[in-house]
Amino acid sequence: MARQPRFTLAGQPQHIIQRGNNGQLIFNSDRDCRFYLDKLFEKSTEHELLIHAYVLMPNHTHILATPQTKESISKVLQSLGRCYAQYYNYIYERTGTIFEGRYKATLVDPQTYLFDCYRYIELNPVRAGLVKCPSNYLWSSFRHNALGVEDKIITPHAKYLSLSKMFSSCAHEYNNLFMKSLDDNIVSEITEATNKSWVLGSQCYKAFIEETLNRRSSPKPRGGDRKSINWNDKHA
Repeated sequence: MARQPRFTLAGQPQHIIQRGNNGQLIFNSDRDCRFYLDKLFEKSTEHELLIHAYVLMPNHTHILATPQTKESISKVLQSLGRCYAQYYNYIYERTGTIFEGRYKATLVDPQTYLFDCYRYIELNPVRAGLVKCPSNYLWSSFRHNALGVEDKIITPHAKYLSLSKMFSSCAHEYNNLFMKSLDDNIVSEITEATNKSWVLGSQCYKAFIEETLNRRSSPKPRGGDRKSINWNDKHA
């Protein structure tokens, strides 16, 4: 079966996952994480990719970002991957690929799912059992977005800035979003949409993407009696 092509649309946020090849570890030390983030800042600046949130897990990464050009994401991940592979192979005296060849990505509706993706990303270490509180994990954007700790990588999304009239208060309002746990259904929805390269958003947003890119934004409904009135009403 042919792979589902990625959606690429400048100006629209995307959730991006990149995994270690064969599930292998890609970060073994703080030095590894610092090198990766330095290069992420360098390459995202060079190729016009605005980073809103991120987390570095032991064997994969999550990034929420808005590309300013159609090729921003692919160029950043390709050049970052080359730099990190050279570093990693030199440090650990190895050869070969570090990352899976194909990253996962999905367009994110900024009106309905953006903050869910922020929280999904920054709560990843908590779900994985690495820490009890996201603020205890050093290698994510949480401390910047929720606590106001400076992070040169981050460019706040307009939705984040809308949390308060004063920028200094945005972090406090953002932190309040973490007072409630992220619903398991939302976690599953984000995971599935990203892994399968389908659009994550409302029906209105999906219709906008379909009209703009002239392709389906979600899979066709399966099962059900296609001749029944109820089925046709539900899937019209």
